[in-house]
Amino acid sequence: MSGSAPVIGITTSFLSDEQQVARVYIQAVAEAGGLPWIVPILEDENLIQALTARLDGLVITGGPAISDGLVGRLPEDLSETHPARREWDKRFVQYFLGTGKPILGICYGMQLLNMLGGGTIYADVQKQLPGAGVHSNRRGADRHLLTIQSDSRLARELGKTVCEVNTRHIQAIARTGDGYKAVAFAPDGVVEAIEHVEKPILGVQFHPERAPDDTRILFVNLVNHSRLQAMERMNCNKLDTL
Repeated sequence: MSGSAPVIGITTSFLSDEQQVARVYIQAVAEAGGLPWIVPILEDENLIQALTARLDGLVITGGPAISDGLVGRLPEDLSETHPARREWDKRFVQYFLGTGKPILGICYGMQLLNMLGGGTIYADVQKQLPGAGVHSNRRGADRHLLTIQSDSRLARELGKTVCEVNTRHIQAIARTGDGYKAVAFAPDGVVEAIEHVEKPILGVQFHPERAPDDTRILFVNLVNHSRLQAMERMNCNKLDTL
């Protein structure tokens, strides 16, 4: 932890041999009081361990398609994630999960967490889930209501059980992965958020970094949880040296 600002890793996309990240993610973390750290794609296991030790929390950003654990085939208007990102994300996030540090997965990030837990993903929820509406802004979707389970961490963090969110996805969760539970739903029943039953891990299908409204508080909560855990680790380390 750098001073009082916990270090929050932010994953990237990969295009034309370049790692890229939308600036709104960096702004959201910084405005929430965290120190944004763009996560590099690494090969060396020792460097991966060193990177993980430096980070206090993690944001898994949105992206193209999840291609593992699919139900159905990808539609023509959804590209697969570049292999460099796909393999790195699986490797790094799986490693980071073992630390128990806080994670916020957004859109692709939520689906990645679910897939790593053994869950499945609709390749095109609009086509494969009976009654599902349009959820992609590229297909003409607009904002929709979100119904949140009252006993969930998400409801506590947002301070409400109903809110309005943006919608920018084609894929969606079909079956939740081990250790996760679905805690929020669109009006058509599409899963919009998952939580880990034990660890401080939250996944949301919408994009709070692009919403100038109360869902941005999810970044504040991620930063606060990361700061608290980092302070607890520091205190434990001090006690160990006594």
